[in-house]
This record gives sequence, C-alpha cells and structure tokens, in this order.
Amino acid sequence: MNILVINCGSSSLKFQLIDAKSEQLIAKGLCERIGIDGSQITYTPTQGEKVETVTPMKDHTDAIRLVLGALTDEKCGVVKSLKEIGAVGHRIVHGGENFASSTLITEEVVEAIRQCNDLAPLHNPANLIGIAACRELMPDTPMVAVFDTAFHQTMPQEAYLYGIPYEYYEKYKVRRYGFHGTSHSYVSRQAAKLLGREYEELKLIVCHLGNGASVSAVREGKCVDTSMGLTPLEGLIMGTRSGDLDPAIIEFLCNKEGKSVGEILGELNKKSGVLGLSGGFSSDFRDLEEQFHKDADFAVRTMKAFAYRVAKYIGAYTAALNGVDAICFTAGLGENSGFIREKICAYLGYLGITLDPEANQKRGQDIDITTPQSRTRVLVIPTNEELAIARETYGLVK
Repeated sequence: MNILVINCGSSSLKFQLIDAKSEQLIAKGLCERIGIDGSQITYTPTQGEKVETVTPMKDHTDAIRLVLGALTDEKCGVVKSLKEIGAVGHRIVHGGENFASSTLITEEVVEAIRQCNDLAPLHNPANLIGIAACRELMPDTPMVAVFDTAFHQTMPQEAYLYGIPYEYYEKYKVRRYGFHGTSHSYVSRQAAKLLGREYEELKLIVCHLGNGASVSAVREGKCVDTSMGLTPLEGLIMGTRSGDLDPAIIEFLCNKEGKSVGEILGELNKKSGVLGLSGGFSSDFRDLEEQFHKDADFAVRTMKAFAYRVAKYIGAYTAALNGVDAICFTAGLGENSGFIREKICAYLGYLGITLDPEANQKRGQDIDITTPQSRTRVLVIPTNEELAIARETYGLVK
C-alpha cells in the first residue's frame, strides 16, 4: 500500500509518497509560498529528476491538487491514478489531551483538533486546511491524523503539571504537552534495534536538535518527560526560540520597551535563541560553528550556552530515569554536527562516556559513536518523521 504523508504549514506543504510494506520512498516534494506571489512546487521522484515549477497556489487545496497532479503525471508521475494511494497520513502538531495515539479522521476528530487551535495557532489551522483539501480531492481515501503531542501523553502528572493554580489546568488544560513526538518515538525505537535490546527494557534520552530542539526521557517504551511545554517555546535554546526563562522577564521587557505581551512573545519565538544570543548574526548552527572555530566572541558564547543547556537537560533526565542506557542525537544538528555532540558530551563524564572521535565524524547512518569501554552508549540516529507517520497510518488502515 502506498501512503501519502502530508505536513502542512501556514504557507507551505511538505509531502512524501511511501510504500508502506517495503518502507521505500517513492517520491517527495515541497510546495512553498502558498497564497503568496512566487509560489512554487518542487517534486522529486526517487527514480527520476527533480522538477521545480513556479505556479500560482491561492490556497492549500490548490497545493494538494498540484501534488496529486505531479504524482500522477504521465511523464514524471509515480502512480497511474489516485486509486494507487491507499491512505493519507497528516501530521497534526497539537492534539491536546484528546489524543494519546494516531486516529482515523472523522468529523468528530476534526472538531477535536479545531478545539486545540488556541494551543497551536500557527500550526493546527494549517493542518486542518490540509485535511479539508485532501478530503475534498480524495473523498474515498482513508485519512489518519498523527499527532506531535501523542507520544508524550504517557508523562505522569508530576512531569506535566506546572506550579500554577490548579484551576487553570482544570479550566484550560494548561500543562506540558511536548512536541516532535513522531521523531522521539521513531528514534527511541531505532535505538533499541541498534543496541540489539528490547525497547521495553531500556532507559533512553533522545535529543532532537535542529532549528527547533527538544529532549525527551523514555523509560520502558514510554515518554516520562520532555523539554517543550504548553507550546514549543519552552525548553532548550533553539534557532530563534528563547527556551526556558524567568516568566517575569516578559513583564519587565514590556515595561522597559513599551511593547505588548504579544510583541515580546513574538521576539521570544522569532528573534531569540541562538539568533538573539549571537547578536542577530544567524539562526543557522552551521554559520555559528564556523565562527566558533574563528574564535568569534558571539559564536563562542552562543554555542557554549546551547551545549550547556542540552547537557543540563540530559542530567535532569538521567535523574528522572534513575540512570540511562543510551543518549540519542537526531535531527539536523544532532545528526550532522560531531562538534556539538562533543561539546555536549564533555559535560557527561559522570556517565562514563568516552566518544570514538572517528565514529563521531560520521553522518547519515545509525551509529554508536562511543568506544567499547564507554559505560553509557551515545547513538546518532537520523530521524524519519515521514516514515513514522506512514507506519502509524498503515497500522490503522491495513
């Protein structure tokens, strides 16, 4: 069965077509600038050439129509008709407390997702538009919602409750939810395979490090804590997000700068993190790593702060798990930067970690980067959120 995986952003749409049985990628692509001048679709069949087409897309329905047209195109298509697509898996950012697992999409599910719009105002509405567009164009094809938050719904109360009046949880469900769940689930399961051990017997810490970054603690196959919170703003220093800070800073800056809460929150989401710490130099860790090696003060302080924050979370989650069998690095930075892995692991001598310098420079593969003498394993596992979504979808519709 072929599974179409859809990931809708506010003005973009990523897609992959995956053979669910062989788990092989058939085609992938990206629609950009939806509803904006200069919109473009990039389509790449696995057995063919990349095709880039600049064409108007007034909304996500237009984008979905172009995606389906590319997949069935006589010259570069990979299926003869839409009947060869057995199901569509949709990435949904926020499922609140309603969804602890993936689910077939019904009108009731759509309404429950809509009720979470306040928790993810930039993402859930776009996700819903993608669902509506696919249902309009593929009315007889099963649709599945796969939630970023679902994997973290196994957290105990002591991990997800905030120290605020309990009535706010009761009335508004203000609590820690966590994100990147499909990545944390996929990587933790792959870690068990790489270690040759049962998933349900392991204590794992997964570090999803990219422009958005989060850490999770996984015990016996279940998430028991994670760094992102009610929104993706909490936790690690990220590309443009501040991560953890004293909440009183918001009022302080509002008063000093004469700005609204919304304006300051906008800065915490879009102008902070490594971009802010570097004095606006870059939100791209590759640029900062290059400058670090040139001893640029702004890059040194930024990269040190980032590595320290990741190491601090690893220490906290080692305590939460009462020990750890393996630490896993994934996502763009975690998978590709031996430099940042080395900086983080330099704090973890108490875990008996000794890195293999040669292995630590490899990329693009599942690999243990520690020496045989290391008491704790450190793994690099490229994430594959689309495959994780396809697996969830296939499991529900096969």
